[in-house]
Amino acid sequence: MSATSAHHGRIHTSSGARSGARALTPADQAFYLLRTLYIVAPILFGLDKFFNVLTYWPNYLAPVATQVVPLSPQSFMYIVGVVEIIAGLLVAWKPRWGSLVVALWLLGIIVNLLVLGHGFDVALRDFGLLVGALALNRLTARRA
Repeated sequence: MSATSAHHGRIHTSSGARSGARALTPADQAFYLLRTLYIVAPILFGLDKFFNVLTYWPNYLAPVATQVVPLSPQSFMYIVGVVEIIAGLLVAWKPRWGSLVVALWLLGIIVNLLVLGHGFDVALRDFGLLVGALALNRLTARRA
């Protein structure tokens, strides 16, 4: 019979496991998957704002944004890129707060796309990502 105990969200087993080996719970696995996603994706998307390899990002900017902030669309995207990189790094360092920053940022992107009047498929995808960022936040709160 295997002895198991839960400690800080991890399952420890004494049968068939090396001394000190730990298996991650499904919640821990979900946390690490989501955390990795929300570190890597914002940083990569942020970097691409400077190079426009994935797409030409200014096409996704509602004209009202450059009316409020008097910059060219590409200059505006440079700022967006810096914010996205910072958000990804914040998830790496402080996932509880970084996940909320990413969720709010995604909400801003969704609103921008709705105002733009096209890119609704991207807005729907970003809504799914927003829900994932909130799930990461809840999993992070569980780990505290």
